[in-house]
Amino acid sequence: MDYQLLCTKTVTLVTNVAKTVMEKRTSLTGNDVMAKGKNDFVTIFDKMSEKLLVEGLRELIPDSGFIAEEGTGQSNGEAYQWIIDPIDGTTNFVHGAPPFCISVGLAHNNVMIMGVIYDMFSNECYYSYTGGKVYLNGVECTTSPTNKVDDMLIATGFPYTDFGRLPKFMQSLTFFMDNSHGVRRLGSAAIDLAYVAVGRYDGFYEYNLNPWDVAAGAFLVQQAGGMVSDFKGGNNWLFGKEIIAATSPVFHEFRTVIGDIMN
Repeated sequence: MDYQLLCTKTVTLVTNVAKTVMEKRTSLTGNDVMAKGKNDFVTIFDKMSEKLLVEGLRELIPDSGFIAEEGTGQSNGEAYQWIIDPIDGTTNFVHGAPPFCISVGLAHNNVMIMGVIYDMFSNECYYSYTGGKVYLNGVECTTSPTNKVDDMLIATGFPYTDFGRLPKFMQSLTFFMDNSHGVRRLGSAAIDLAYVAVGRYDGFYEYNLNPWDVAAGAFLVQQAGGMVSDFKGGNNWLFGKEIIAATSPVFHEFRTVIGDIMN
């Protein structure tokens, strides 16, 4: 399969869906927003975006499966699996606060081979495929050269449903506020990871995440020269509901700090 061509077609599809969502968003009302759980929202635009994405991606690879946040399509062990977040940062989307994005990852035999993230507020598209570089709107990017935690700008996400690890998480925030250039929280894990991939952030960590939150972004980080793991340093970051991502020179120090605090 020509992954470069497939990525180009996927970028076009995602861009068109993003434009459609933003055009429709002007009609957003409170009746369009539903709660799936505490602080966990879905809108009719999430569902519309996912439907359009699944339809378009199925045309690109007819026998592919889908792991999608709102349950459109299905996964039955297909060799190619699309992992989709139709709007990552839905709470931001509802309030009109950036960022929010579409995130599409593709795995082949359980190995990530492509990632596309489209920031709908800034019209920035991050993408890569196996054998290719990481691009932001066509410009090649890499992770930052930062090599020590003291010099890192770090991204994270605040817990909003699972507060069981909150005390340890707060310890990690205290440490990084004392021993880094600062901590940022945008409200979209996909965008946080994309920022690590292009060198805007030096590292990211968060727990209680789903595959569609991290699949595309983690792949971009790896393609750009960075490293990704779970909190223990293992590879269970896609389905393990926790992730660390950072530029390679600082990754092991960063992971050690998080592992010592969070495990």
